[in-house]
Amino acid sequence: MIAGIGTDLCVISRMRRAVESEYFVRRVFSEEEIEYARSNTEPSLHFASAFAAKEALAKASGFGVFGMGLAGSWVRRTKTGPVMMLNDDLRIKLGEPKCWLSMSHDGDYALAFVVLEKR
Repeated sequence: MIAGIGTDLCVISRMRRAVESEYFVRRVFSEEEIEYARSNTEPSLHFASAFAAKEALAKASGFGVFGMGLAGSWVRRTKTGPVMMLNDDLRIKLGEPKCWLSMSHDGDYALAFVVLEKR
């Protein structure tokens, strides 16, 4: 059963400016996300898509960013596509959901779509 859906659009050029702050980067993104983004030629594109995924998850959860936070989730890139990962506290708070994630980018925009499915 679908428990929630969420989508978010992030402006890549805005993220490019935001990630100039190491404080922002460390507060919002996991080490895995940071390493992945910085290993690519356009890090801000990958930071923006990960940020959009976190925001989409917050909307799908119904808690919002302030109720859920950004540090409890991260995007893992796999051979079959991106996967939304949840830390133990957030997974329990959300009721152990299956989390579906789709991300895309074009021009100056990164988009993420999340569906939470109750098991």
